[in-house]
Amino acid sequence: MNRRDAIRNVAILLGTAISASTLSALEGCNPKGPDNYALKAPETKKILAEIAETIIPETTTPGAKAAKVDEFIVLMLNDCYKPEDQQLVLDGLKKLNEASDKQYKKPFVDLTAEQKTELLTAVDKERVDYNKRENKKEGDPAHYFQILKELTLTGYFTSEPGATKALRYVPVPGKFEGCIPYTKGEKAWAV
Repeated sequence: MNRRDAIRNVAILLGTAISASTLSALEGCNPKGPDNYALKAPETKKILAEIAETIIPETTTPGAKAAKVDEFIVLMLNDCYKPEDQQLVLDGLKKLNEASDKQYKKPFVDLTAEQKTELLTAVDKERVDYNKRENKKEGDPAHYFQILKELTLTGYFTSEPGATKALRYVPVPGKFEGCIPYTKGEKAWAV
């Protein structure tokens, strides 16, 4: 199984679809030019880490920060996404900070966990409304939060902590059993 199939399977497992931007990025990582250093800036990586940790917080399993999902997001955006998609994410991060300043009078990274969740919930509702709009056309850019959520989930569940601690993992699987009973609340299988 190649990485693209694995990522698609993770998306299906999580009950979500992958946007066209992310799917086209998974076609193959062909750098479009020099790195976008704005993505590698410490303040960008810090806000990406906070967004990812808000989406997948540390509980009884490691969170997105422990899985270094922010580094995965930066790598994927730089190596696999078109410059216009990179700019879409950077502009979205700017909008998120502006909304944070407007609502809480401080940058996103300085908010409490509850405030971050509240703000990202509002952004996610905006993303859903954006995707459901009537005048949506084929080829329209994805919402920046769609890209960030997809990369967060992909980065986490394909990382060692995500695959081995959040999912059930057997490093050397035994025989194939097609029908294994599943009890609600159990972890899903990593492989």
